[in-house]
Amino acid sequence: MDQYEKMEHRFIDCYRKYRNHSVMVLLGFYKGQYHKFLLSTFFFVIKHAPSLFAALLTANVINGAIAGGEEGKRQILLNVAVWIGLLAVHLPANWLHNKYKNQVIRKTEAGLRGALVRKLQELSIPYHTQIQSGRLQSKIIRDVEAVETLSSQLFVNLMNILMNLVITLGITAVKNRSVLLFFLLVAPVTAVTVVAFRKRIHSENRAFRREMEETSARVMEMVELVPVTRAHALEKQEVDKIKEQLEETADKGYRLDMVQAHFGAVSWCVFQVFQALCLGFSGYMAWKGSIKIGDVTFYQASFTTVVNQFAGLINLLPILTKGLESVSSIGEVLISDDVEHNEGKRELNQLKGRFRFQNVAFSYKGSNEPVLSGIDLEVKEGETIALVGESGSGKTTILNLLIGFITPGGGRLSIDGTDISEINLRSYRRFISVVPQTPILFTGTVRENITYGLTNVSDEEVNHAVEAANLKSVIAKLPNGLNTMIGEHGANLSGGQRQRISIARAIIRDPRVIILDEATSALDTISEKEIQDALNELIKGRTTFIVAHRLSTVRGADRIVVLDQGKIREEGSYQTLMELKGEFYEMERLQMALR
Repeated sequence: MDQYEKMEHRFIDCYRKYRNHSVMVLLGFYKGQYHKFLLSTFFFVIKHAPSLFAALLTANVINGAIAGGEEGKRQILLNVAVWIGLLAVHLPANWLHNKYKNQVIRKTEAGLRGALVRKLQELSIPYHTQIQSGRLQSKIIRDVEAVETLSSQLFVNLMNILMNLVITLGITAVKNRSVLLFFLLVAPVTAVTVVAFRKRIHSENRAFRREMEETSARVMEMVELVPVTRAHALEKQEVDKIKEQLEETADKGYRLDMVQAHFGAVSWCVFQVFQALCLGFSGYMAWKGSIKIGDVTFYQASFTTVVNQFAGLINLLPILTKGLESVSSIGEVLISDDVEHNEGKRELNQLKGRFRFQNVAFSYKGSNEPVLSGIDLEVKEGETIALVGESGSGKTTILNLLIGFITPGGGRLSIDGTDISEINLRSYRRFISVVPQTPILFTGTVRENITYGLTNVSDEEVNHAVEAANLKSVIAKLPNGLNTMIGEHGANLSGGQRQRISIARAIIRDPRVIILDEATSALDTISEKEIQDALNELIKGRTTFIVAHRLSTVRGADRIVVLDQGKIREEGSYQTLMELKGEFYEMERLQMALR
């Protein structure tokens, strides 16, 4: 178990233990690292010592100057020497404080992102289809950043505030308790101000966060649709649609800004009134002779410190609200139970490739309409099965069941005689290769895309896959051959070239089961024949499932299964179905007429 996996388990435990208590969850993020926080705190106190004792040292110097004589001189020199001594340790203390603090916070920040990434890989395929990728990206980037900001602000600012309050109020208590009581009047005023605005700030923060997630999702969608938008001259409509979303986001942000601005203004005015009252109070006590003249400066500076610390507490509220909202947002992913469970299930060390559907049914979440119902199909080892039918007939759903992306809602699907629910799907998928209808490529070299997920692959194996996928002539034309960089989603390649790389990726895995979802749909007629010949060699002795709309590509299948409205209507070889003159015959006759 690597460090990120350990952190993921710790974070999830925090969410489950302290459900609906975001502050406790946040503290739990740093479990096991509190000793570094304590070290950082120690050096933080030393670092801030000059400013903490500045008011007292200043008052002592003023009182020494007023007193005069040798005693006054000694008092001035002693306090100046103490001040210089405190300044001398500031730089090393500052470096050590930041070292320990940043180590902890940055490690946790990376851990949160790592945990989210791991969790996304564990979540089911239906989960990913139901949530916009832009929202997930916002959680990984924006929400983790907000938690990092909150942690840093709490650790630095909150610690600074508490330390200043404790030391300032402590010194004031020693010097004059009457003044201390006056200082403490600020606390209830601060509490009333916070309570008055807390719910509104929390509500506006949540609304703004959700609007930002929606904006992120819309922008990502817009970028992906640029070719379609350009092809249909819909740039203005797309810009207008995004502008509406941006205006809505700006409106939510404006409302949040105004609440926070009003909150800040009210608290500032209240504290300034207390500042003026403190000056009058300490001046009156000096006039009466109850305190020294230098102490007026000390009490005024001390009260300014107290006011600033309470103001700092108030200013932390928006950051605290935003950060804790992000803690909740991250938890929406980390504690989701919509995951693929493989632990404790049977590991497959080999796969023959026998499949059996027994009265299998399936409905998507939130829908009462069955996508599949009463599916009975037995597939022998090495058999090639073609699935045909109109769009929405259930072909892709059957493929998703075979891959293990979804599980039957009714009936039983068995692999080599074992129910799929009892199999560790990760071990099962090592024996299958999938060529999807839309090729999925990533930024990297052609070779890296072909050998994706494999290690120690020889040049001979790569070259065999390249040749079998009819990719050799394409590679020869690329500037750096197999080492040519592919842009995002293979943008610098044609659709046919992308599909051939996808096929080569399937071939090199030497699978026992092959799933071809319109694998040759992006190829021209000549290339399709060449690829089909290569695939015919590849699928020999391997169980193969083919989904195709072009019925001419499935003539060589052992059996063709005709689906309609989630049910098997016909089943048999190409010749058998043509002689039957049923649904398949009509589909083929229509396609032949259109050729």
